[in-house]
Amino acid sequence: MADTERLRRITEAVRDAGSVGVAELAGLTGASEMTIRRDLDHLAAQGVLERYRGGARTLLLRGEEPPFAVRVHEEAEAKRRIAAEAAALVADGESVVLDSGTTCLEVARALEPRRLTVMPLSLHAVNALAAAPRLTLLVPGGRPRPGELALTGPLAEASLRALRFDTAIIGCCGLTAADGLTAHDLEDAAAKRAAIASARRVIAVTEAAKLSRTALAFVGPASDLDAVVTDDSAPGDRVAELAAAGVTVRTV
Repeated sequence: MADTERLRRITEAVRDAGSVGVAELAGLTGASEMTIRRDLDHLAAQGVLERYRGGARTLLLRGEEPPFAVRVHEEAEAKRRIAAEAAALVADGESVVLDSGTTCLEVARALEPRRLTVMPLSLHAVNALAAAPRLTLLVPGGRPRPGELALTGPLAEASLRALRFDTAIIGCCGLTAADGLTAHDLEDAAAKRAAIASARRVIAVTEAAKLSRTALAFVGPASDLDAVVTDDSAPGDRVAELAAAGVTVRTV
């Protein structure tokens, strides 16, 4: 089992059970107990769980998203394909507001060589674009959330209200035709709403698993989106439901 898959399974097992022993996790993943202990130390440093002698207990609620440092390694190849497709939908010369999150960070990397004006809502993406030779980089105000480094709050929202973009590229924690676009964090949801309101076209980028999820904070109805770019494991019924809501779905 690859390291990233093992970390994901450990995170899910501890979160679902509340606490799990080292021996049980070793049996679940097929790894040695020594490897499991190292993995638990790594996840504890990321704030995912708390170590105790012989195991670990979760620090995440069931509906809470794992930290950025864990998510950035999950479905990495799918995120790169999604990012490349989303970037291809943007024409040179456009102005783009780019949401926070791990998939949007991959979009930032895909846009880096392009001739564009881009405002990222994440310091991770700002750093990825800081040396771009042809790109005009706009940095909004706002308060960076620890770990995520997403820029949210009144200053970020004021920056978005002051501008009008050709395209908004938005990440999500959940997206369904019935419940719309949702996020785990209330301030993040508000920043997403402001980004959507500031753009003429809205493209959501998301791994297929999120097309079956609904998070706590409502961002907007699916009809706010012009297109969704997701990976080719997207369930056909979820794709059809979004298409019925007037959203173009592109799978890669």
